[in-house]
Amino acid sequence: MEISFYKYEGTGNDFVMVDNRGLIFPKEDHALVKHLCDRRFGIGGDGLILLENDVDADFKMVYYNSDGNLSSMCGNGGRCIVAFAKQLGLIAEHTVFSAVDGIHHATIFDHNTVSLQMSDVSDIDIQSDYVFLNTGSPHHVTLVDDLSKIDVKIQGSQIRYGHLYGDAGSNVNFVKQIDNASLL
Repeated sequence: MEISFYKYEGTGNDFVMVDNRGLIFPKEDHALVKHLCDRRFGIGGDGLILLENDVDADFKMVYYNSDGNLSSMCGNGGRCIVAFAKQLGLIAEHTVFSAVDGIHHATIFDHNTVSLQMSDVSDIDIQSDYVFLNTGSPHHVTLVDDLSKIDVKIQGSQIRYGHLYGDAGSNVNFVKQIDNASLL
């Protein structure tokens, strides 16, 4: 099988992009998705994104995490798929597309900057040692005093796949509060 792909990067996240309007990609083959995203033996990427036709929007975004599983909305991936749709000639400066969490609006300005509207956050769960919110994808946010002392890979994985989120997992963010209006 031969599949054309593109590689996009948005704010440090990189994605394998496939124009799947012809429904040629074997979406049920999660092992293939995982292999394509593998950084040592595949193309490498934080995820795979399929651009598909949609009857109610300009296009549809189907997002897989690098582990091969379907995932929730990814903001950086959303920005990349908008740029991809423009490259394919599907859109000009403004677009409406669908994703797993619903309809999104986006605008491209200055030729390559994408402004993406995410879902409104309706519920924020504030705990003593973290905050949880869903922006279209789940986010666990932990405030820390010293970011340099955090082993993001180990501590992030323990939270992401721990008792709080189970198999579904969550994005995990460690942030330091600089002042009342700034986080790092």
